[in-house]
Amino acid sequence: MVTRREELISLTERFADAFNRQNLDDVVSFFAEDGVYEDTRDGRHQGKTAIREAFVNLVTGGRGRIRFDPEDLFVESETGKVMVSWTLHTHLDTDPQSHRGMDILYFEGDKLKNKLAYTKAKPD
Repeated sequence: MVTRREELISLTERFADAFNRQNLDDVVSFFAEDGVYEDTRDGRHQGKTAIREAFVNLVTGGRGRIRFDPEDLFVESETGKVMVSWTLHTHLDTDPQSHRGMDILYFEGDKLKNKLAYTKAKPD
């Protein structure tokens, strides 16, 4: 029998894989209808339509080929919370870049109710 912890890890891995395959429909399918995505750049996006719009540039190639490489993963099974740190690699034309960040994911069942994304600020 699969534990809730194992289920949350699998959901998180599949969610990252949808980004890495640059499949916008798959990325959005992880969210609940009233799900929320918050980021440090563009703020709060609620509902699948707003979430789709927030991700369209990143996922459909506006920043070139992307890849999220997960680093640390912490799971709180009882509340459905996952914290995952990652490095995002983008490759647009001849300008590859990488930056680090983390997501705090709140799952209800197998759907994301909330995704809080934080990225490391670049020094001035």
